[in-house]
Amino acid sequence: MSASEKFQSLFVAAAALLGLALGLLPPVGDVAGHLVLPALMLMLAAVFVQVDAARVAEVRSARAVVAASLVLNFAVTPLLAWGLGTGLLGDAPDLRIGLLLLLVTPCTDWYLVFTRLGRGHMGVAAALLPVNLVLQLLLLPVYVLLLGGDAAMVGTGTLVESVVLVLVVPLVAAVLARWTATRWKGADWRDGVLVERASAVVLPLLYAAVAAMFAGQARTVLAHAGELAALVPPLLVFFATAPLLALGVSRMLRLPADQRVALTMTSVARNSPIALAIAVAAFPDRPLIAVALVAGPLVELPVLALLTRLVRVREGDPART
Repeated sequence: MSASEKFQSLFVAAAALLGLALGLLPPVGDVAGHLVLPALMLMLAAVFVQVDAARVAEVRSARAVVAASLVLNFAVTPLLAWGLGTGLLGDAPDLRIGLLLLLVTPCTDWYLVFTRLGRGHMGVAAALLPVNLVLQLLLLPVYVLLLGGDAAMVGTGTLVESVVLVLVVPLVAAVLARWTATRWKGADWRDGVLVERASAVVLPLLYAAVAAMFAGQARTVLAHAGELAALVPPLLVFFATAPLLALGVSRMLRLPADQRVALTMTSVARNSPIALAIAVAAFPDRPLIAVALVAGPLVELPVLALLTRLVRVREGDPART
């Protein structure tokens, strides 16, 4: 394990704090927000380069983990989000909607990074990505209407940016890179050079995306620090409960260790960038909702980094449970 992987939880926290500090500098704060999406796209492309299409086909033999993921992400988590918001944020409707938007949107980007770091099943993780993306965008207005008391309509521009820029472009770039490398250099060069170099840049790109995300919203976060403190208890409850539920279901279903890692990461990681874009488009006059989505990763990312250490599959034993 490299030093970057070993201390990744500290590096994630440091990137968030550095972003907050740099965001107070006028030139940095104004520019940083525009760097989040490119960093995420490059990070996803580097992750997809490492995914062998043959492994995605293996998802047919992992129907149990796919079904468990859908139940946890689109049935259990929305109910948990509603309960936490109602019980702990009942007198703060903007924070309650921000929490709901955060928790009901499963991650479609950096959960792949943490699955990879935990040596999880990348075929299952990659196959879940488009399902998570489509279902969350279709169901989000329903969740907000039924559970949040206010409807959020997702604009066409947000859908196009989410699907094309955040998913399709990195995926196509990665497929072309693998195909070109195989055709001109051979499979050995592809796996020994291209994949290794892609693996080496994933974490630095993750740290850059985290720093840019917090730098772009630094002033707003600090201006509402007191109100945002109310988010800490429900976030802590969720990020303590979600991995326990995923691990409990994994043991009940007797999932192999690599599938257990994939299920844990997709059940815990939330889609802060896309949820933030939706919040800005749907609630332009309620900035506290967007700020809640920026504050969420302060708890989420260190938890994910810690989980990769706790559920990491041992070398040479991918099926260990």
